[in-house]
Amino acid sequence: MADNILILDDEKNYLLILESLLEDEGYSVTALSDPETGLAYLEDSEVDVVLTDMKMPKLTGQDVLEHVKKRYPHIPVIIMTAFGSIESAVEAMRIGAFDYITKPFANEELLLTLSKAASYARTQQENVRLRQQIKERFGSGNIIARGRGMQQVLEMVHRAAPSKSTVLIQGESGTGKELIARAIHEASPRSDKPFVSVNCMALNPGVLESELFGHEKGSFTGATSLRKGRFEQASGGTLFLDEIGELSQDVQVKLLRVLQEHQIERVGGTETIDVDVRIVAATNKNLQDAVTKGEFREDLFYRLNVVSLFLPPLRERREDIPFLAQHFLDKYSKENQIEFTGFSASAMDYLSAYEWPGNVRQLENVIERCTVLARGDVIDAEDLPPEIKDEESQFKSAVDLLPARLNIAETMDKIEGALVRRALVRADFVQVKAAEMLGLSKSNLQYKLKKYGLAGKSK
Repeated sequence: MADNILILDDEKNYLLILESLLEDEGYSVTALSDPETGLAYLEDSEVDVVLTDMKMPKLTGQDVLEHVKKRYPHIPVIIMTAFGSIESAVEAMRIGAFDYITKPFANEELLLTLSKAASYARTQQENVRLRQQIKERFGSGNIIARGRGMQQVLEMVHRAAPSKSTVLIQGESGTGKELIARAIHEASPRSDKPFVSVNCMALNPGVLESELFGHEKGSFTGATSLRKGRFEQASGGTLFLDEIGELSQDVQVKLLRVLQEHQIERVGGTETIDVDVRIVAATNKNLQDAVTKGEFREDLFYRLNVVSLFLPPLRERREDIPFLAQHFLDKYSKENQIEFTGFSASAMDYLSAYEWPGNVRQLENVIERCTVLARGDVIDAEDLPPEIKDEESQFKSAVDLLPARLNIAETMDKIEGALVRRALVRADFVQVKAAEMLGLSKSNLQYKLKKYGLAGKSK
């Protein structure tokens, strides 16, 4: 597809020459002698590059530049100017012109400058497209949250996102902590700046320090050049520190200083560097317990825990399971180019009853497996992995997943819910049979099914 060039120049002869030259080079050209008409044209037309004269009646080239940079910042503007007006062209460069050329100019000079501008425009358009894809994928509107627990989390995301405050996201592995961190970033004024992620558990303390703060050339063996760390890479944006509970004491001290002073020093360096970064941290540990044990600094914990979000495990948001399962089925059906119409009732019963120790990540892996190995166009119970249908391992998982600190009433509720789910599986999800196994009336069982977010066949 040809690049679209808008030319603005009040000298009509110049317009005709430029239009002919650029069209011969394969460009799609719109040539206008009135700059006001040109700005109106931008409202409804696709333009890749603006080529404008500096001196025109009504509006100058600088006026055009300022309008384009404000309304269409992805469109590069090239200024054409007479030799005696170079100072104004330099000023135009200062406020954002892509380049300027002086009249009269050689055709080769114009074509080279225009080629660079068109290439820059394509890169900018691709960046805009990718940012939009990220926003669509990670925006909170795309997070499945039918249950009250996750809806409360999303409410907190919307309330906290506009601020600069640090956010601490807590929850078991696989609950979607990075997805929430990205949603916070995308809903914030920093969404057009970088989102940089670091897994604090994946690197040893020495490497992590260099990864976060960067290093100077020669600061240690192998440091052959200066390297900017993640704080500098995330400038103006968001730095996501996953598994924050794994930080060594030394790195904790340095992170605390950054949060207090908004400054860093590279490893091996003496220069203090200002950083403007919003910190979002995540952990599957109980950091308050770690503080009590002396494993995590109390002052750092309070610096991180300004806004606290807790992501419930999947077994506590069972109403989301059918929607999540369908979402992952659609995703992997598209990736594998296989069409599925959905899940059988029995398959969905098993999925809804399972304890999901690996949470949403485990559910996604199971659905991906099903899309690869399923025999028909409907995911049936026989397509599910054996552990999803094994009631004994299911009950054991339910008990193993009980928190260490839980009062007796909550403990009994958790165990009762696991027993009801196991009875449903054994009864092939027929409520009457499950009620008989449990020694309950059908109405009492239905009450418990509602209480624990389960379903079943009435007969």
